[in-house]
Amino acid sequence: MDAKNFIAKRVARELKDGDVVNLGIGLPTLIANYVPEGVSITLQAEHGILGAGPAAKEGEEDPEIINAGGFPITVLPGASFFDSATSFGIIRGGHVDVTVLGALQVDEKGNLANWMVPGKRVPGMGGAMDLVVGARKVIVAMEHTAKGSHKILDTCTFPLTAVGVVNQIITEMGVMEITEDGIKLTEIAQGLTVEDVQSATGAKLIIADNLAVMES
Repeated sequence: MDAKNFIAKRVARELKDGDVVNLGIGLPTLIANYVPEGVSITLQAEHGILGAGPAAKEGEEDPEIINAGGFPITVLPGASFFDSATSFGIIRGGHVDVTVLGALQVDEKGNLANWMVPGKRVPGMGGAMDLVVGARKVIVAMEHTAKGSHKILDTCTFPLTAVGVVNQIITEMGVMEITEDGIKLTEIAQGLTVEDVQSATGAKLIIADNLAVMES
C-alpha cells in the first residue's frame, strides 16, 4: 500500500458511527474507500452533497456526481443535493463532526496553512477556512515531508488558513495530537524509531508514555 492510501486507511479508523464528515480534496478523498465495516458515517461535500459515497469504479462514472475536487464519486441511498449556500450553512452552523484536510504546513499551536505557497499563483483557499472553523474535530492527513522539507513546524511560515484549529495530524510516519504543550506523538509507523520521526519534524515532539505502533 502506498503512503497516501496507508494514511487514508488510518484516518478512516478515527471516524465514529453517526459522524458527519467532510473530506478535503486530494489525499482525504481516499478515506471514503476505507470506512470500517459496521461504521455508518454521512459524507458532506461543500459543493452540495450530503450522503456521498466512495470513488466511482472505472466505467461507472457519472459526470454529474463528483466530489469537491471534480473527481467522480458515488452517492449512497438517501443522499441529497443542494446549493452551496445551504452546504455552507451546514458547515458554518457547526453540523460537521469531522473535517479532514491536507496541509502545506501545520505547527505546534494547531495553526494550519494549506492554500498558498508565497510567490505562486493560486485560485484561493475555497471553503477550507469555513471547514476548519465549523467542524468539531479537524484532522490533517498528509505526507510527513515535502521533498525532504519539514511540513510540521514550531511556527508556520506560509499564509495561514486558520489559527489554532488542528486537533490531530496523521502521516505515513505516525499519529500526532495537538496539545496545550505541543505536538504529542501517540503512534509510530512500524519499522521507524522516534529519532526517525523527530528528524523529519520541524517541531519538538512530545512522546506519549504509551506510544503505540501505527496500524492501517
